[in-house]
Amino acid sequence: MKTVSSIKSEIKAKGAASIAELPTLGHHAQAVIQEQYRHLVKQDKKVLADKSAEPLHQMRVGSRRLETALCVFGGAIELPKAANLKHLSGLRRVLGKLRDLDVQIESLQENYRPQLNATEQAYLDEAIDGLRRKRRRAFVKVESVLTRSRYQRLKTFYTHWLEQPKFTALAELPLLTLLPDLLTPLLSSLLMHPGWLVPADAAHANATCLHDLRKLCKHVRYQGEFFTAFYDEAFQGWIEEVRSLQDNLGQVQDGQVLLELLSHRLSHEGHDGQQLDLQRAIDRQQQAALADWEPLRQKYLNLEFRRHLHQMILSPVVKG
Repeated sequence: MKTVSSIKSEIKAKGAASIAELPTLGHHAQAVIQEQYRHLVKQDKKVLADKSAEPLHQMRVGSRRLETALCVFGGAIELPKAANLKHLSGLRRVLGKLRDLDVQIESLQENYRPQLNATEQAYLDEAIDGLRRKRRRAFVKVESVLTRSRYQRLKTFYTHWLEQPKFTALAELPLLTLLPDLLTPLLSSLLMHPGWLVPADAAHANATCLHDLRKLCKHVRYQGEFFTAFYDEAFQGWIEEVRSLQDNLGQVQDGQVLLELLSHRLSHEGHDGQQLDLQRAIDRQQQAALADWEPLRQKYLNLEFRRHLHQMILSPVVKG
């Protein structure tokens, strides 16, 4: 079974004269799904050990990327019902709740707490203790899911499918032929998103819209990364730009979530000053994350740039 890395190496070695020898949609789908699945399952024992936050983060990313792969290649593959998108989404949601708590605790403890005075730190510590109690309950759910028979069946079905994959007729078509059709709908969704109409000074009032744009950027990034071997450096640079935007919008959303979580704890009578101090700290973080938002959104509203992105998607290349 070829991996995505080996396919990339072959593409570089063969050059543009060997397009007929490049992978079919089915072959590339199998390589991508295998890579994402292996990244997912190799983390589960470390997640259950719960000695570090990184394995959980990697497992959640793996579940998201595998979900994206199933969406992208859904028309080319035939998976057993027990391995379909619905069951994978359930796993990702449970992992996500635990990971979100890890992010919130770390952000409060490492980022915001040092900026506060002793009195406000005490109130923040109460909030952190509350989040840690929620985390313990969330970990019990993750532990239950990863040790349950359904997860083991999921692993078994994916292992069997990767050894003997089943495809639809569409899978026999050359991948290079289908690339524009695979990527253009997602690009159109990105360019048509209403988030680009939100100016920087209205970001807080439109936090939900920008959060939705962030989620879409994540899908665009993951899907684009599946196909970087078939495009030039301009495409890779664009995917990196989308990744950076995703990260920045994520910081904005994280700040909003933290404020909602802490508002009921830091608004006690006589402690409005502490609430304002924390508010200012979060505001500074969000403003830094939005520093490049205005020129970037103007760029994505520009007709020529939008044409450039469409043309880039329509022009896959094979470099020798």
